[in-house]
Amino acid sequence: MKKTIALIIIISTLSCEEIINEQNITNDAIELIAPSENVLLKTNEKIIFNWEALNGTTAYKLQIATPNFGNATQLLTDTLVQRADFSIESLPINTYEWRIKGVNSAYETVFTTSGFIVESN
Repeated sequence: MKKTIALIIIISTLSCEEIINEQNITNDAIELIAPSENVLLKTNEKIIFNWEALNGTTAYKLQIATPNFGNATQLLTDTLVQRADFSIESLPINTYEWRIKGVNSAYETVFTTSGFIVESN
C-alpha cells in the first residue's frame, strides 16, 4: 500500500512539473499568412498553407473542411504538423475553410480560421 501511494505521489509530481515548465499559450493566437481570406486558387495547383510560428508551441493542428466548419460536408485534413507550413497537391473546385491552432504538451491556442475558393484553371 505504501508503495502504491509513493508511486502516485511521484507520478503527480512529475505531471505537475511538466505543466509548470510549459509555456501557457491559451491566450495566444496564430497569425495566418496564406491562403488569405477569400483568395481564389486554381485546380491542379499545389496549395501551400503558411502561418507565423508561435513561441511555446511544439506542433500545430491543421484542419481543412468544405465548405466551412460551421456547415462541414467533409473534413479533408486533420493533421498535426511540426513546422509553420503545410502543402497539399491540389483540391477540386469548391469553397474551403482552413484553421490552425498551436499546441504543446500542456496547453493549446484557439483555432484561427480563414476561407478560400478553388476554381477552374
